Amino acid sequence: MRNIKNRRLFTSYVSITVIMSIVLFLFGFFGIFFISSNSIANSFKEDFSVSIFFKENAKKIEIIQLQNELLMSSYIQKLKYISKDDALLIMKEEYGQDFIQELGFNPLVNSIDINLKSEFVEASSLDSISAIISKKKYVDEITYDKNLINSINNNIRRVSLWLMPSIMILSIITFLVINSSIRLSIYSNRQLIKTMQLVGATKSFIRRPFIRTNILLSIISSLISISILILFIYYIDSNISFVENIKLQSLIMLFIIIISFGLIISYISTFLATQNILKIKADNLDV
Repeated sequence: MRNIKNRRLFTSYVSITVIMSIVLFLFGFFGIFFISSNSIANSFKEDFSVSIFFKENAKKIEIIQLQNELLMSSYIQKLKYISKDDALLIMKEEYGQDFIQELGFNPLVNSIDINLKSEFVEASSLDSISAIISKKKYVDEITYDKNLINSINNNIRRVSLWLMPSIMILSIITFLVINSSIRLSIYSNRQLIKTMQLVGATKSFIRRPFIRTNILLSIISSLISISILILFIYYIDSNISFVENIKLQSLIMLFIIIISFGLIISYISTFLATQNILKIKADNLDV
C-alpha cells in the first residue's frame, strides 16, 4: 500500500515537473524572440544600402573628402567605395560576359555604397540625408529603394504590436497551467493536510513542506526548460546566424526571469491551494 502511495506521489511530481518545464520553455521561447527581435530588425535595416554615384569629372580628392565627411557623421554604419573599374568587374561576374567589348568603353562611374545606422533607416531621414549629399556639385545621383524601406518599417511595427500582448497572454496561460497542476497535486493530499490540522499543527507548519517541494520542482523545471532553450538556440544558430542577435546580458536576464517566474508561481499557487483546504471543515472534506 505504501509503495502504491509513493508511486503515485512520484508520478505526481514528475507530471508537475514536465508540465512546468513545457510551459516555462514556451515562455522562454517567446522571451528569446522578444529580446532578439530588436537586434534582428536593426540588422535588417543596417543591411539596407544607399548608393551615391559621382559625375564623370568628379575629382578623387572630392570623393575622399565626402567619404571622410560621411564617416564622421552620426548616421553612417559603414561605407564602401566602388571605383568604376571595380563596378565593371562586378557587372562581369553578374552577367557573365564582357559587354564592354560591344560598347568600346566603360559606361560605369565611381560610387559609394553607404549603410545607415538603424535609427536613420526611415523614409524621412533618408530624404534629408540625400538632400544634403545631393548639394555636392560632383554628386550625380543618389539611389535607394524607398518602397523596401517602408515595407521593412511597416512589418517591424506590425510585429511589435502583437509581440507584447502575446507575451502577456502567454504569461497568464503559464501561471494558470502551473497553478492548476499544483492545486490538483495538493488537493490529492487534502486528507493528510486536514489530519495534520486536526492534531494541532499550525498552518505555516503544514504549508512548509508543500512549498519547499514545489519550489524544488520549480527549480528543476526551470533548469530543464533553460537547458532545452540553450540547445534550441544552438540548433537554430547552426542553420542561420542567430546568436549574434542576442546579447549575453539579455539572455542571462531572461534565464533569471524564467527561474523567478517559476518560483513565484509555485509559491503563490502552493500557498493558496493549502490555504483553501485548511479553510474547509473536516465534515465537508471529500473522501
